[in-house]
Amino acid sequence: MDSSKLTVVGAGLFGAVVAHEAAERGVKVTVIDRRRHIGGNCYTRNEDGINVHVYGAHIFRTSRRDIWDYVRSFADFNHYVNSPIAMYHGKVYNLPFNMNTFRQMWGISTPAAAKAKIEEQRREIKGEPRNLEEQAISLVGRDVYEILIKEYTEKQWGRPCSELPASIIRRLPVRFVYDNNYFNDPYQGIPIGGYTHIFEKLLAGCEVLLGVDWRDYRAQTGEVGRVVYTGPIDEYYGYSFGPLEYRSLRFEHERHDETDNLQGNAVVNYTDASVPYTRTIEHKHFEFQCAQGYTGVRTPFTIVSKEYSSEWKPGVEPYYPVNDERNQAKYAQYAELAASEKGIAFGGRLGSYRYYDMQDAIAAALKFVEEI
Repeated sequence: MDSSKLTVVGAGLFGAVVAHEAAERGVKVTVIDRRRHIGGNCYTRNEDGINVHVYGAHIFRTSRRDIWDYVRSFADFNHYVNSPIAMYHGKVYNLPFNMNTFRQMWGISTPAAAKAKIEEQRREIKGEPRNLEEQAISLVGRDVYEILIKEYTEKQWGRPCSELPASIIRRLPVRFVYDNNYFNDPYQGIPIGGYTHIFEKLLAGCEVLLGVDWRDYRAQTGEVGRVVYTGPIDEYYGYSFGPLEYRSLRFEHERHDETDNLQGNAVVNYTDASVPYTRTIEHKHFEFQCAQGYTGVRTPFTIVSKEYSSEWKPGVEPYYPVNDERNQAKYAQYAELAASEKGIAFGGRLGSYRYYDMQDAIAAALKFVEEI
C-alpha cells in the first residue's frame, strides 16, 4: 500500500476537510464522489443570481471560535440569523418557543404568565414519559405540543408520536424572552456566494473525480493508497448485517416569476398534517436580497423549495440515522468489522452512522486527520 497516497470517498464536508488537511501535509489526495458535484448535502447552485441550497437549508453556526475561524478562512460570511416561523392552519407562530410564540398562542405578554401556563399543562403527565408525546407535553405542555410539535414530528418520522421513543426529544428550547434567534451559538451566518465556493477551495490541491462509483474505481485503479470512506458503512460491507435505517428527504424546487418575495422569510415550518411537506425554504432570504439596504443584484423572481420527509430504502439518499438500540447494535457490528480492516478508515455522517451538524463534521474531520 502506498502510504503517500490517500483516496477520499465522498466530497462532502467531512471528506473535503480531511482531503484538504492531508494535501496541506504533502499527501497526494484523490477525491471521488458518485454525485456529479462537490459539497455533498451542503452543495449550493446559483440559479440566475439566487444561491439555492439544493439539499435543504444549511445555516452555519458554532460555539467554537477555532471552528468559526477555520471555516471563515475559506469564505466570508454574512450575519444571517436563523429565525424560522411556523404555519399551523394558516396562523403564524415564531420559533423557537419564546415570548413571541406564547403571545401569539395565548395572548399573554409576561414571562410569569407564560411559565404558569406551561407549568399548569405539564402536570398532565404523571411519572416517567413513555413516548415522545408524553415527553414533549412534560416539557412544554399540551398546547405547544398539539400546535407546533405533534403533526410536524409525525410527518418527519412517518409514525405517531405515541409510537416514537421519548429519547428523540430529550429537551426543547423554551425561552421566556422575546428572541426569535433559533440557535444559541455566538457565531452564525451564511457564506456569501454559497457553500460550493468553500468546497472549491478545500479541494483545490486534490484530484477530484465526480460521477465515479467507489467499487468501479477500486476495481479499475488497483493501488488506491490509504482510504477514507465517508459513504454508508453498511453499503460498503454489502449490507452483510442488514441495512442501517435512515429517514430520507425529497425536495421540490419551484421558480416563481410572478413575485420577488413569496413568503417573507427563509424558512417556514408547516406544523399541521393537512400540508404534506414539512417546510419551505425561500433561498434569497439567506443573503438578504429583499432586505432594506441590500446593495447586491435584486432578482425580480424567487425560488422556493418544498421539503418532504420520507422513508428510506437502499438506493434512496440517506439523511438522518435512526439511532435506536436496534440500529446502534447493528452499527456496532459494522464498526467491529471496520476496525479489523487495514488501510481504510470510516468517517462522516454515513461512515460513522451519526448525525453531524456542519460544525461537528469539521471538528470531527480535523481530529480525524490528527489521529491518522
